[in-house]
Amino acid sequence: MKFVDKIKNDVVNDVTWNRVGRLAVRGTRALPRASVEYALDKFPIIGWLPRYNYRWLINDLIAGLTVGLMLIPQGLSYAKLATIPVQYGLISSWLPSAIYAFMGTSKDLSTGPTSLIGLLTSEVVEQLEGEQWSRSEIASAVAMIMGIYGLIIGVFKLGFLLDFISLPILSGFISAVAITIILNQMGSLLGEPNVGDGTANQIRDIFQKLPQANGYACAVGFTGILFLTILDRAGKKWGKTNKIVWFLSITRAFLALVLYTGISYAVNKDRANGSFLFDVAKVQADGLEPPKVPSGALLSQVAGRSIAVFIGSAVEHTAIARGFGVYNNYVTDQSQELTYYGVTNIFNSFFHSMGVGGAMSRTAVNSACNVKSPLSGFVTTAVVLVSIFKLVGTLYWIPKATLAAIIITAVWPLISSPSVFYRWWKASLADFISSMIAFWVSLFVSTEMGIACSVGFNIVYLLLRQIFARVKTTPDTRSELAVVLDQVQKLPAPGTSIPDDTRIFKFADSVYFSNAYRVKTSILDTIQTYHAVVFNSAFAPEAERNWSVTGERRIKKLRRAAGITDAARLPPIGLVILDFSSVSHIDTTGCSHLKDLIKEVKKYGGKGVEFRFVGLSDYVRERFERANWCILEGDEHPSNGEDRAPRRIKRRFSLERPLAGKHYADQSSFVFEIHHWDESM
Repeated sequence: MKFVDKIKNDVVNDVTWNRVGRLAVRGTRALPRASVEYALDKFPIIGWLPRYNYRWLINDLIAGLTVGLMLIPQGLSYAKLATIPVQYGLISSWLPSAIYAFMGTSKDLSTGPTSLIGLLTSEVVEQLEGEQWSRSEIASAVAMIMGIYGLIIGVFKLGFLLDFISLPILSGFISAVAITIILNQMGSLLGEPNVGDGTANQIRDIFQKLPQANGYACAVGFTGILFLTILDRAGKKWGKTNKIVWFLSITRAFLALVLYTGISYAVNKDRANGSFLFDVAKVQADGLEPPKVPSGALLSQVAGRSIAVFIGSAVEHTAIARGFGVYNNYVTDQSQELTYYGVTNIFNSFFHSMGVGGAMSRTAVNSACNVKSPLSGFVTTAVVLVSIFKLVGTLYWIPKATLAAIIITAVWPLISSPSVFYRWWKASLADFISSMIAFWVSLFVSTEMGIACSVGFNIVYLLLRQIFARVKTTPDTRSELAVVLDQVQKLPAPGTSIPDDTRIFKFADSVYFSNAYRVKTSILDTIQTYHAVVFNSAFAPEAERNWSVTGERRIKKLRRAAGITDAARLPPIGLVILDFSSVSHIDTTGCSHLKDLIKEVKKYGGKGVEFRFVGLSDYVRERFERANWCILEGDEHPSNGEDRAPRRIKRRFSLERPLAGKHYADQSSFVFEIHHWDESM
């Protein structure tokens, strides 16, 4: 009995058991509402479809058709890049757009095969080729593992792990991948046989085998590049004023595919299979294959090798979604995007498909078509299915040189210019080194090692900064009591307070690549919780504002958690003060996210919102200057143009009590006004 009494006593009095009991009761009460909110989070279509305006159907129809026409040649090209039969590029392309209509949080994002996924998948295929699995089976296993990783990170909201990939690392990594893609296509473009693997070997073989190049293939490939480039430049120059030129420009890959497939059929149809003038794709498919789950043994082989594929494509996917959300004035959900990414790749892998993710080129075209909602994905799916079931015989004659031309022109813009890396050099030596490690190791060793080495360098660098942190001393030799008394004498009269339209944020630590996004999100959440939105913004309640309800629902959750019941009484946001007194370091990624923060707050609160940075150390101030920010003290104005000059500081106020030990007594005495020279702001 004593044992039973002890157990009862523990259950009644133990702190941990009581906490478990309270959480269980609270969870049971919240379960119905939480279940509804979970369904709304995982299937955003439930929230925005009832608000859908049927006048938007024509925009979604045109956008879906246009993206579908782009997806056909790109799917074929990126499957070739992944070294799997090209028909699997089409098979990989039909399902993602349909699923995204249900689960996506961006109206613009177009998902499907990408050049980055194609190249990284090809590396895994080459490593496992020759064992008991076919190329398409290996690619589908990679897609399955990508989906599992994405689903885990999305469901458990672990997206912050991807923040360890800084912007300089990403630029170096993607540039190296783009160059590798171009080198991989040179054999098909020139019709050269047996071009080896590895960057150094490929460069040597390309020049060594130039005398063996196929002249017909060269003609098809280089005229294809010229055709695509001319239409691209024409679209950039005249596309905004001429809709015909604009449409020809955005469908240039499809037009090149039709043109050169027709030429190929005309010159090769009467020739024997082995005597074609140039190599053709020989697309062979009879509809969709029966679903099949990748084998467990194969999954175990690709699990580790697929990490680089997942990291590269997931970062690309979320960055594109987030970027176009900011550009078009709506809010995306990174965790939900990763959940969609996981679900789509898992289901897609059942059809022997390669991995998929967000694509920049198709997303840009989707946005340019003024797409109104993710419903356009159903049209894209229909276009791809028609090509799978009705056009396979025609696609047999696609020249490989044309696919190579499409790939090369698509990835060329992904290569960062030398000025970008020089910017990293000027802003931060550590950022420059990490970008160079990502670039050169990815280019000459492997993409996995490139990511691992550059991220490892950043982690070691941060640890060393913590270990060898500098302590700055001042020449003031008086006692601490004397210093405090001097500060007390400068305190304002009691009763003064912060104006309602002002919000002060004090950073607790340095701002760098691993925490910059979360810092930005935290500040933005606070402003949206406690301050009213400017009328007619992306967050306003009027029915015509846009399709997305994700941002509106998020703000409601934040305000409910903060106990705010009447949003109509919230003050607007007029001034944001960022206290950098505890910030000893800021890197390029941190500067970039602060720039994005200013843009998003001004979209929420209006262009009149002012930002003031205070407590900048000499080191942090120098970091901003190296990142091309113009720093002004007090009432100074920039000398290179009144039109871009920030407004003068109009507010002077103080606190009745210190904020974290710091008094804001006279704003003009300590404020630095910081302006980044970027017209998009």
